[in-house]
Amino acid sequence: MALNWSSLGEVALVGVGTTVGLVTVFSLGVRALAPPETPLGDTPADSGSRRPAPLMKAVAALCFTACVAAVAYGLYLMVPALH
Repeated sequence: MALNWSSLGEVALVGVGTTVGLVTVFSLGVRALAPPETPLGDTPADSGSRRPAPLMKAVAALCFTACVAAVAYGLYLMVPALH
């Protein structure tokens, strides 16, 4: 039994690349939901909680949707009953 090393390397490379990409997109989504930072020494007039802008919420939703879609596609590829 021979092992096709180039195919094994290709699968490993795609797996690592996809993992890094998904972690990056998820991290961007989490960062988009974080409240805006205030520079040191500046105190906001209202000391209440600051919320992210609606555009940042939309960016976060898009990032999380892309992550869910990628995971769903991966499950679709692995589970034969879904084909």
